[in-house]
Amino acid sequence: MISISTSNLAYRVGARDILSDVTFSLEEGDHLAIVGVNGSGKSTLMRMITGEYTPDEGAVFIAKDKTVGMLEQDDAFNLLRGDPDSPIDETVLGQMYAAFPELCRMEARLAQIERELQTAQGETLTRLSSEFATLNTRFAADGGLHYKSRCKSFLVRLGFAETFHGMPIEKLSGGQRTRLALARLLSREPDILLLDEPTNHLDMDTMIWLEGHLASYKKTLLLVSHDRYFLDRVTNKTLDIEHGKATLYKASYSGFLKLKEEHRAAMEKKYEIQQKEIARLEAYIAQQRQWNRERNIIAAESREKAIDRMEKVERPMDAPKAIRFAFNDAGESGNDVLSVRKLEKAFPGKELFKNLSFEVKKRDHVLILGPNGCGKSTLIKILVGKMAPDAGKIEFGYNVSIGYYDQENQNLDPKKTVLAELWDAYPALTQTEVRNTLALFLFRGDDIEKTVSVLSGGERARLTLAKLILSKMNVLILDEPTNHLDIQSREALENALSAFDGTIIAVSHDRYFIEKLATRIVAISADGCDDFRGGYDAYVQWKNRMAAGTAQAVEEEKPSSQKEEYLARKQEAARLRQREKRKVTIAAEIEATEKRLAEIQDELFGDAASDYKRAAELDDERITVEDRLMQLYEEEEELKGE
Repeated sequence: MISISTSNLAYRVGARDILSDVTFSLEEGDHLAIVGVNGSGKSTLMRMITGEYTPDEGAVFIAKDKTVGMLEQDDAFNLLRGDPDSPIDETVLGQMYAAFPELCRMEARLAQIERELQTAQGETLTRLSSEFATLNTRFAADGGLHYKSRCKSFLVRLGFAETFHGMPIEKLSGGQRTRLALARLLSREPDILLLDEPTNHLDMDTMIWLEGHLASYKKTLLLVSHDRYFLDRVTNKTLDIEHGKATLYKASYSGFLKLKEEHRAAMEKKYEIQQKEIARLEAYIAQQRQWNRERNIIAAESREKAIDRMEKVERPMDAPKAIRFAFNDAGESGNDVLSVRKLEKAFPGKELFKNLSFEVKKRDHVLILGPNGCGKSTLIKILVGKMAPDAGKIEFGYNVSIGYYDQENQNLDPKKTVLAELWDAYPALTQTEVRNTLALFLFRGDDIEKTVSVLSGGERARLTLAKLILSKMNVLILDEPTNHLDIQSREALENALSAFDGTIIAVSHDRYFIEKLATRIVAISADGCDDFRGGYDAYVQWKNRMAAGTAQAVEEEKPSSQKEEYLARKQEAARLRQREKRKVTIAAEIEATEKRLAEIQDELFGDAASDYKRAAELDDERITVEDRLMQLYEEEEELKGE
């Protein structure tokens, strides 16, 4: 069944065509990745689908009775208000409840009826009792018994511990508000879910959970993301927007890249063959006209008609230009590049890390990982001297020359033009040299006269990189260098870093970037760090093996605690017999689900460890089983609390 389709969509800004003739359709349950360079119109397309933008041509068709929900990049967060008796308020949890306004209204009305029943008599009592019974049945059928626990569960999954639940929205940061908007949207489960860069502001563990949740999402999904791992795991179709046109490929991102390359090669070959045929016919025509006899003229005209009748093959347009650059090496550093010993840092009310120690050698590619708030960016600022540690020691080795990339691009002056920003940093260069450097980063023509204040996030990132490559360094310290870069720019950065003959210390959430570059992983924790020598995939496997060892120890203790829980449930069922059957059923399902989860984990780290396809299947099943187990735990807790 078609869930959503578009027909000949076009959108213009002035005389410029942003999108034209965009036509595609999705079946219910399809997961679509929308890809293209920054500014290609991905977000514009999503806003036309939601109705926020009106297309200049064409139409969007959404199946009857389908709900649509969208998360925009860095969502400003729409504060929702409820009735006076509603649980909806301006706290984190209250705004989660706002995803279910009808249930909140029913719950408030049920509470009101209960109060009125205490003093009601006669016909009023009968009427209120009937209304209560009808409304309570509907409330339960629509999920009223579980929506609050569902809201809490999504909050925890997206990084909001219980300490955040009562916090006023006004105290949240911009990134936290975006995560809350995402949690609220996911809890509602719209039939057509549109997500524009949903992994912004997520730490690695939360991003992996979201990836698994969306991979098992049963409804239609449209996704814009620059995270290539994420796209491959979550989507099954790809819409490529290039030069204002859109082409649908029935493959996830990696498959799409291969299909697109094959399609472009086939079209170029077809074009070349046709051009050769046209050239041959035109040469024949010229020859016949040169002879200028009647039969020659007839033959020439016949070939001209053949050319006119041809369905002309257009030459494939060149791919959008990507940035290209290389880093300037400042010569060899000493073998010992950096020593970090017993470093500590805390802010009022929050300790980031302590006893943090590691060494960096020449040509190491060290990627620093850890959850949001653990102090990764703070560590980078300490390393480059922008912040002082509370304790510990940092020592750089002989002949170390540092190049620093700041994820917030704070080293840019918002009042300067693009040209002045770069030229003032390197006044010894000629204007031609500065312009040529800016052109490598796609600043051409009038772009170089833009002020920094009006630049997009991607443009600011490119300008920061342009400043960085002109300096000479043998150690690069990078804080989230792929933020705001489109996929093509990320690939250019990865290639430049791979070719860099120096040492790299970087913070990143981009798993593809980490896997391509890392020779070491330093994972920060509250009392130190894991220092793993190897790439990202190897680190994840090691971490999972460590977790499996812990899980095995917990498993040995589980039977006694499960027995206590079962006895507690049985005692409760004896007092409340009408709930006994459901409790026993849930207990049995939990036991079976836990057993299956243990079997999956055993196979993942056993026979399937070397079988990529089987491991992927098991990982998908693990996500589904964990989600089901979470639902069972929630229902179990609700029954225990009744």
